[in-house]
Amino acid sequence: MTLTKTGLLTVAALALAACTKPEPPNIGYAPYDKNYQSKMDLAQVDYKYPIPPAELAKITPDYLAKLDQEQLDQLYGRLAAGPIPDGAFDGRILLPRGESGKFRLSELVGGFTGTLLHLKGLVIEDVGEALWRGKVFFRDERVLRNRIDDLSVLKKVGLVEGEPKKMTYAGKETWLLFPAKLYCGQSMLDARRESIIIDYFFTDEIPGYQESPDYLAGRRGLKVRDEIRMIRPGLYLGRAYLDKAFALNFTLYDKATDDKARDEFIKTGEVQQDCWPGTQRRQAAVATAKP
Repeated sequence: MTLTKTGLLTVAALALAACTKPEPPNIGYAPYDKNYQSKMDLAQVDYKYPIPPAELAKITPDYLAKLDQEQLDQLYGRLAAGPIPDGAFDGRILLPRGESGKFRLSELVGGFTGTLLHLKGLVIEDVGEALWRGKVFFRDERVLRNRIDDLSVLKKVGLVEGEPKKMTYAGKETWLLFPAKLYCGQSMLDARRESIIIDYFFTDEIPGYQESPDYLAGRRGLKVRDEIRMIRPGLYLGRAYLDKAFALNFTLYDKATDDKARDEFIKTGEVQQDCWPGTQRRQAAVATAKP
């Protein structure tokens, strides 16, 4: 059988794609079932399933998107906050799934009144993709703003009046909306060590606040509170809460930081810790992951 030129090119392209596909991390997870009592305490997960830096270095947002919520929780519980970021990070939403496999939109909307009810009828992952492109950290000011490239969804449900002021960041014109305060604080999932908190409750006190639509995230809106921990320099795993109820996971990624710090992180496993790392010793730098 003779391959045509087109066929050879196709085979070559597939072979190249296979060679460049990222190697998945070898990360162990404690066994569990639907019964809550079956789930291992996060302190025990941390002790029995440590993750070496070389495996953390292999984690990608695509890998995280394939995990179920329990696995994401176990992973988050084995992380420390790392340094408070500075600059722009690309964002991706990872929504928890219910037992049916469908996104839990009814749970997110049904538990709240007022502003959130305006989101009924919209697919929440579409809202996130159309609305949110990531976060910009202003480390010295201890302030964060969200990068919004398209306001059409918010306008559709009447949450934007007029035309919010645009800002220029890194040479690109965009909306930097929904400001939040940035500090270290207790994780709502794992209190053994602090997380980096992104707090929107007093967003109206931050310079540059624009009433519409910034109020949506604050104390008169959804009362959003995010927390993040570092997977490796340049990549963070986050959890978003609406009025103290867990809503979704997200990732934040800065390729430049990742490229610059990856080799040293794999070698030493050491990073600056701006938040309290807790009293339980993390063994990530010396241990081998269990299958």
